[in-house]
Amino acid sequence: MDTRVRKPVGHPMPELAAFIAGLKAAFGDATIDEAVQLGKAGEPTFFARENGRSVGTASPPSQNAWPVDNRLHDRHYCAGCNGACIGQDVRCSQVTEFALKVGS
Repeated sequence: MDTRVRKPVGHPMPELAAFIAGLKAAFGDATIDEAVQLGKAGEPTFFARENGRSVGTASPPSQNAWPVDNRLHDRHYCAGCNGACIGQDVRCSQVTEFALKVGS
């Protein structure tokens, strides 16, 4: 007679479980458990989505948001930046070099 053996099923959200374990190690079980429970109860204190599953309550969309387009997406901070490089696809140092070459 063949007997079916059930394999143990892993956690449905393994990355989340590992992340929560790290948070608990850093901040303590009680603090993290409270945030998760409040999120499950409808408060926007905790929300996660993984593998098509979600848990908690997402924060409402921000009405005070600044949308970033591709011109600012790959922007790097340069010491002494005056913003002259924005929208020109060059770094601050390149704007300065160009200005010196053309005499601006």
